[in-house]
Amino acid sequence: MDFSFTEEQSMLRDTVASYLADNYGFDQRRAALGREPFWRPDVWSAFADELGILGAAFPEALGGLGGGYTENMVVMEELGKALVVEPYLGTVVIGGGFLKHGAPAGAEEMIGQIIAGKAIFAFAYAEPQGRYNVRDLKTTARKDGAGYVLNGHKAVVVGAPYATHLVVTARTGGGQRDAGGISVFIVPKSAKGVTTRDYPTVDGFRASEVYFENVVLGAEARIGGEGEALPLVEKVMDEAIAATCAEACGVLRRLQEGTVEYTKQRKQFGVPISSFQVLQHRMVDMFIQLEQSISMTYMATIRLSEGDAERAKAVSAAKVQIGKACKFVGQNAIQLHGGMGMTDEMAIGHYFKRATMIEGLFGSTDHHLARYEALSLGAAA
Repeated sequence: MDFSFTEEQSMLRDTVASYLADNYGFDQRRAALGREPFWRPDVWSAFADELGILGAAFPEALGGLGGGYTENMVVMEELGKALVVEPYLGTVVIGGGFLKHGAPAGAEEMIGQIIAGKAIFAFAYAEPQGRYNVRDLKTTARKDGAGYVLNGHKAVVVGAPYATHLVVTARTGGGQRDAGGISVFIVPKSAKGVTTRDYPTVDGFRASEVYFENVVLGAEARIGGEGEALPLVEKVMDEAIAATCAEACGVLRRLQEGTVEYTKQRKQFGVPISSFQVLQHRMVDMFIQLEQSISMTYMATIRLSEGDAERAKAVSAAKVQIGKACKFVGQNAIQLHGGMGMTDEMAIGHYFKRATMIEGLFGSTDHHLARYEALSLGAAA
């Protein structure tokens, strides 16, 4: 199997890496996260206008550059290396994914707004009682004439403070945990009845508790068939997990490389601690975890275009490896840096926090182990 990148994909990686190296240093990021609006709209505008990366993964027929899953992977890995908080995942991968696959009315126009940097999406799917079960929904969309009335509460909606639109899962039928009866809607965040409580997450991102109280939606707000959205939700979430794995590879690389560099400078008994064999073995193990994570992420990305079962198995397998690597590499990076590794002034602590959050994002290691097992046993049966 060929894992090499095309010339265009390599150019995309170099373009993103070069821009972030010049404009998204660690100190610049810290300064931006410490003041309103807690992200950098100028960087988002540059992604759209100067770099054009917001259109890299969209087909040319929709105004994009003709890319796909691999382009998202390339971009997300570079964003991970710089700990970028701007909402590429929620907007391009998730929002764009629902628009591409669900093809609701006005999808082409909305994708054009994403590419131009004008529409920003956040995915409101998690609920306080649901944990990682996307079927466990108390949020309801009651039929009202040709449209719907939306009521409910979504928890930890990452990127919602920046968003112009929310992608919302809701029940239009069935019981609380049924596979049927799930629908997906695009809801303007400015719609009457939408309220948010914004807060920072431990890794510097921003999230919201989102409340819907009698929010009136037109029929055009629904993506896909009524009550038939679960396969679409699972497909887009698998694409988001694969993209998150790519981001994690960037984070893990910085943790591993930063640790190696630090141990070359830190001296004990008059010599760099990198000369201690036991620490060399530890850093080799960190490097192995990184390389395994990259390989599993590549495989998951390639299999996103396959059938539902194979796609889901590959994605869950990659997320399991990423979860283990984030824990092992992150904790060892902090240990080898000593107590100063967790200080706010050192970048390594911020990478560790992001790695820790990624470990549980879209499902923990245990959750994806169980999912992989269920899919494998189901296929065997």
